[in-house]
Order: sequence, then structure tokens, then C-alpha cells
Amino acid sequence: MNHRKILHIDMDAFFASVEQRDNPDLRGKPIAVGGGDRGVVAAASYEARKFGVYSAMPSVTAKRKCPNLIFVRHRFDVYKKASRQIREVFAKYSNHIQPLSLDEAFLDITENIANHSSAKETALAIKKDIFETTGLTASAGVSFNKFLAKIASDINKPNGIYVITLEKAPAFLDALPIGKFFGIGKVTEKKMKARGIHFGKDLRPFDKFEMAKRFGKSGRYYYNMINLLDERPVKHVTKRKSIGTERTFNTDIESFGIAAMHISNLTKRLMKTFQKTDDRVKTITIKIKYEDFVLKTRSKTIKNYTKSERKIISVAKDLLKQDKLIKPIRLLGVSLSNFESEKIFSSKQTTFDF
Repeated sequence: MNHRKILHIDMDAFFASVEQRDNPDLRGKPIAVGGGDRGVVAAASYEARKFGVYSAMPSVTAKRKCPNLIFVRHRFDVYKKASRQIREVFAKYSNHIQPLSLDEAFLDITENIANHSSAKETALAIKKDIFETTGLTASAGVSFNKFLAKIASDINKPNGIYVITLEKAPAFLDALPIGKFFGIGKVTEKKMKARGIHFGKDLRPFDKFEMAKRFGKSGRYYYNMINLLDERPVKHVTKRKSIGTERTFNTDIESFGIAAMHISNLTKRLMKTFQKTDDRVKTITIKIKYEDFVLKTRSKTIKNYTKSERKIISVAKDLLKQDKLIKPIRLLGVSLSNFESEKIFSSKQTTFDF
């Protein structure tokens, strides 16, 4: 039986690592992103974590624990850019990607599109690709379900990897401290320990009904996890149905020639992004907003899918010609929709080791 190959990729101290990457003076030093006099820590470097500084901690507490802590203002635009780069890396290795936040995601690599000899080799390639692309390190968990992959990614942090195979999983869970189970917080951990449950093996004797009786709705979840019944799929994030760009002008446009030039330039800008995808397009839309804020859109669905910049510009200009330009224009936009992927993936199951 072929089991799924699931990865959990988790960036190492993401926000703090970005700041240390961009500012060499911060490297090797305890830093906290966010904070300030009355704020809370958004992220802490590993150097700060050694002193017990963690995210969501009040700045006053963090400073008390680490007197040399350096507070850095957050730059979410930079973090989002790095996150986009990381997701572009993921797309090389998997068709099923479930981001959990800016800095972590599940990947189902059962379909071995990267053609590696093992799931571990794929995870190592992803880590290497991320570092070469962003200068940042990530940790990876490799297993046959999401629960175990999530736990595994935390074992050898930072810049680590850990594999939990089907054969290794029962003994691994038996020996795992209950507080390390994903989904069991400090309050639940305390309650479990009060009942003599300290390790995974202490959960194993309970059947589903006993588990529900003891722990309510969460009991079924605990039962499934300890008995390796986690069949949750990696929920692939649906691709965008359209992409577009637009521009508002400082001075209203009254000439068709100038409007056509801007339509051409907007399309060329859009194509820089579109050419990086594996898609072709069938529907082109332009948006026109007049000086009085009246908005019009015009679309055309062509006969065949295309990726030709020249063809798309030609269609966009033809759409512009349909408008009489009886009023000055304050905004123009171009968008593409109705995509078809050029990639054809095989559904053939192949032997693929961990």
C-alpha cells in the first residue's frame, strides 16, 4: 500500500531571521521584532529564545529576561515578499500546498513531480531552494499524515529535518511527552498530567468513547492522532481566478492614442507576472473610469487559449476602440481570467520512499 507523503515546512524564527538577514549588525544577537515600551513581541531570534523570550510576550517581560534584547520595528511588506518567494519554491515540488501562515505550510508530495528518490530528498531540496532564493533557513517534517509532519518539523529546529515513517510512528508517539502533541495546550496538558497521562502511550489504552467522555469533543481528535487515523487532506489553496493591474492618472486622458499607449504599457506590466505562471488565458478585460467616476468594463473571450503578449495587447486595444471616449479618463485597467494550465500531470502512482 502506498501511503501519502506529507511535508510540513516551517521557517526558522521567520520575522527575526529576515531582520538579521537584511542587517548584518543584528546577526548573532538577541532581537525581538515588534515590542516597544508597551507592546508585545511579534517574533524573537533564537539568540533571544535562549533567555526565554518568545512571541506574544510583553516587551517589559522580554527585556527583564534579556537585558541586552534589541527591539526592531516590523516590516510586514518585506516578510510578505519573502513569503511569496517561498511559496513559489513550494510550487516547484507540489501541486497541493496548504499555507498555514506567512512562514509555514503543508505540502502533499505523494505525486512525485520533482522526481526525487525519497520524500526526505524532496524536503532537503526544498530547504536548499528556499535558502538560495531568500537567504533564510527552514525546518522540515516528513511523514504520512499532517499531524506527524507538523510535530516532526519542530524536532530538529533550526534548519533541521526529521522523518517519521509508518514503522517508526507507534514507538515515536508512545515516547512523546503529552505537551509536545500538536493541539494540546498548557491547560489541557496540566489536566492530562493530573490524570496520569504524561506520554502518548498513556493515551493508547482508551477507546474512542472513553476518550470523548474524558476530553469532550477533542477526545475524538486525540484518539485519531494516537491511533494514526489522521486522514485530513492537504487543502490546496485555489489559484486566483484573475490577475490584473490598473493606473489612476494625475491628469485625465482625452486622446485615444494616449489611452491606447497606457493600455499597452499596463498589459506589458501584467505579462511580466503572467509569464512566470504555467497558465494560458482566454478572457481579456479592460476597465475604464471616467472623470465623473462612471465605471465601465469590457471583456472578450477569444477562441483559443494564449500566452502571447502581442495577442493580448491587440485584444485589449480593440476593446478600448469600442468605447467612444466621449469623456476624459481618470483610470485604466487590464485583467486576465479564464485560465488553462499548460502543465499536464500524470495521475500514475509511483513507488516513492520516505
